Amino acid sequence: MEIKVLGTGCAACKALYNTVQEAVSQLGIEADIVKEEDLMKIMEYNVMSLPAIVVDGKVVSKGKRLNLEQVKGLLV
Repeated sequence: MEIKVLGTGCAACKALYNTVQEAVSQLGIEADIVKEEDLMKIMEYNVMSLPAIVVDGKVVSKGKRLNLEQVKGLLV
């Protein structure tokens, strides 16, 4: 599984990245987690609201600061 956290480096983006790492750890799943801050690459996903989460190439969340349980729900 590949998980990308899209964001420009703001506090909400960094917090979401940490939450995704914790969710993956607690769920015991194998995943490559990437923090994408390059605006040109973010635009490829047609996302205008950040932060966003992309799982295996599909945008599953955008513009929301999710808590741990919400992130877990997206990953299972």
